Amino acid sequence: KQLDIQLPKLLLGHGLIYNYLCNSYGKGFAKDYLEANEQAIKNIYEIIENEKIKCDFEYENSYIYTDKQDEIINIKDEVNSLNNIGFNANYVTKTSLPFNILGAIQYKNQASFHPLKYLLGLCKSITNNDGQIFTNSLVTDVKNDNNIFYTYVNGKIVKSKYVIIASHFPFINIPGFYFTKMYQSTSYIIAADIRQKPFSGMYINVSDPIYSFRHVKIDGKNLLLVGGGNHKTGYSTSYNETYKTLENKLKSIYPNAEVLYRWNTRDCMTLDKIPYIGRYSNIIENMYIGTGFNKWGMTTSNVAANIIKDMILKKENKYAYVFDSTRIKPIKNRKELKNIIIQNQNLSNDKNYRHRHSQIHQIEHYFHELGYMNSHENI
Repeated sequence: KQLDIQLPKLLLGHGLIYNYLCNSYGKGFAKDYLEANEQAIKNIYEIIENEKIKCDFEYENSYIYTDKQDEIINIKDEVNSLNNIGFNANYVTKTSLPFNILGAIQYKNQASFHPLKYLLGLCKSITNNDGQIFTNSLVTDVKNDNNIFYTYVNGKIVKSKYVIIASHFPFINIPGFYFTKMYQSTSYIIAADIRQKPFSGMYINVSDPIYSFRHVKIDGKNLLLVGGGNHKTGYSTSYNETYKTLENKLKSIYPNAEVLYRWNTRDCMTLDKIPYIGRYSNIIENMYIGTGFNKWGMTTSNVAANIIKDMILKKENKYAYVFDSTRIKPIKNRKELKNIIIQNQNLSNDKNYRHRHSQIHQIEHYFHELGYMNSHENI
C-alpha cells in the first residue's frame, strides 16, 4: 500500500550539522542557520493558527542517538556546539525507545504535523485570497528576454517578471550548474501497527545504517514509521537491501508488528550540507531557487519561502547569506570537474561519452570565464 505522507517532522536537529558548521564557517554562521530554522517552525505554527489549518500539529522532543561507543564523542561535540551558539541541547543516555542507547542529543519542543493536510490548507488560503494554482502544468523551458521571463508550459507561454524554480531538482542546467553541486538520495519508509502503546518522541541515529523512528496517527490508529535504507538515487538495489532491512529492524524490536504501508522518497543533497536558496544565478536577475534541502525540507522550505519573498520585495533577510545559492568553491582542475559530472549524473558506465565530454568542455569554459577554475590540467 501507499501512504500520502512522508516523515512529517519540523526539526532543528539536521543530523550532526552544528559542530560541522561551527568548525567550517564559524559560530555566528551556525547560530544563524539554527535561528533560520527556529523561525521556520514558528512561522509554520503561526500560519496554521492564523489560517485555522487542521493538520495534527503538535510539539514533541526529538533525539539524535547512537548505540556505538566511538560515536559518543561526536554526540557530545554536537551538544557543546549547540550550547555554545545559544541552544539548550541536552546529552542523555536514556530515552523512551524500547531498546538501549549509549547516548543522544535531546532537542526539546520540536514539532510534527501532517504535511499534506498543511499543504491543502495553504492551497485554500491562497485561493481564498484570489491566488491561482495550476496543476498538471509541465514546464519544459524558461527563457529571459529584456527582463521578461517566458515560461513554456503545456504548449503555451506564460510571461512574468519573476520566476521561482521550486521543482525539487532544478531542470535548467545552465546557468546555475546545480547538477554539479547536488545529488539525489533515495530512502525508504514503512508504517506498521506495533499493537501496543507508542513511545514518545522522534528519533534518528547518527550514521549508516540510518534508522528513523516516530509515531503517527492514521485513520485513528497509532502507527510506527521506520525510515532508512538510504542510497544514491539511480544505483541498483534490491528489496532485501531496502524495505526488508527496515522490516528486520522493526521485527527485532516488535516481533508481532504488522507492516501496513511501504513507500520511498528522493531528496536533493548538497555537497556542503547547506541548501541552495536565493538567486538562481549571478547573471540572471529575478529568477530564484530553493533546493538541496538534505532531507530536512519541512523546515528549510519555509526558510526558502521567506528568503525569496524578501528578495522579491527588496527586503533584507539576515539569514540569506547562510544559504546563498550562488556560492561556489574554486574547482581545482578539469579532472575534478569531470569526476563531479560523472558521479552526479551516473554516467560512468553508459554510452553517452561523447555527450558527456562535450558537456565538460562547455562547463569548464564557462567556469574559466568566471574565474572558478584555477588549473588547466588535461583530462
